[in-house]
Amino acid sequence: MKTSKTTYGIIGYPVEHSLSPLMHHAAFKAMGVEAEYKLFPLKEEELDGFFTNLHEKSSPIFGLNVTVPYKETVVKYMDSLSPFAQKVNAVNTIVISDDRRLIGHNTDGPGFLTHLTELGFNTRDRRIAIFGAGGTTRAIIVVLCLLPARPKTIRIYNRTKENLDKLLKDLAERCDTSIVQAVASVDELDIELADLLINTTSVGMKPDDVPLVSEEVLHRDMLVYDVIYSPQETKLLQMGKKKGAKVSNGLGMLFYQGVLALQHWADMPVNEKIKVKMREGLMEGLNKI
Repeated sequence: MKTSKTTYGIIGYPVEHSLSPLMHHAAFKAMGVEAEYKLFPLKEEELDGFFTNLHEKSSPIFGLNVTVPYKETVVKYMDSLSPFAQKVNAVNTIVISDDRRLIGHNTDGPGFLTHLTELGFNTRDRRIAIFGAGGTTRAIIVVLCLLPARPKTIRIYNRTKENLDKLLKDLAERCDTSIVQAVASVDELDIELADLLINTTSVGMKPDDVPLVSEEVLHRDMLVYDVIYSPQETKLLQMGKKKGAKVSNGLGMLFYQGVLALQHWADMPVNEKIKVKMREGLMEGLNKI
């Protein structure tokens, strides 16, 4: 990692809500690195020019995160992709080398899996149900399908069926998705039999959002996981807790993908002291929302 006048940041639209600056500035301070982490709110028509400028030797940018809606869009701008990013066909972390080559990584999948491990959830032979068909779902499906301890089934429902069909068709060409099945309704998810329910949609971010599932099908022998972290407890998680299920928001996934992104930029492991500071930075930001 560079030591001075170096810029890192996050691109997306919008990005003003991102907690990543707090997490990474805390890391830079703990590492003694004089770097800044900036927000880059880019409209789609601004992407070409932005990525062209990244190749310039005068550019101070050496690492980026990518968020909604550009994780799949930016793939075409990469000079190379990590093996996992190739399979996911989506990028959320970019390393810019000294010779200004752009290397795309995906830390969403490994970040999610690391958080599952922290929660004590074993994926082997488990039944998993997922809401959503966006970039986060894409990364989660691939990382679960690549595991030696693969789940028994992954059933997915998305309100726009065409988007889900397109996603699964693409992923089937990249890895073994034989355990994955698209379903046409929430009822077909068989949530009452699921060991893990994951919400990757935005439903739950607004106070008046109606959960995609009824409380009746949730049960105490499952983990209910909502990638949303603001609010810290969505209605879905409240319902799960009421039924005695183990519940978790997505703050852990955000944290671990950030740690992995930092490791790619620094090209070295991140020690526990720095991880503690990163998590503290996240919580500080979240508590201000």
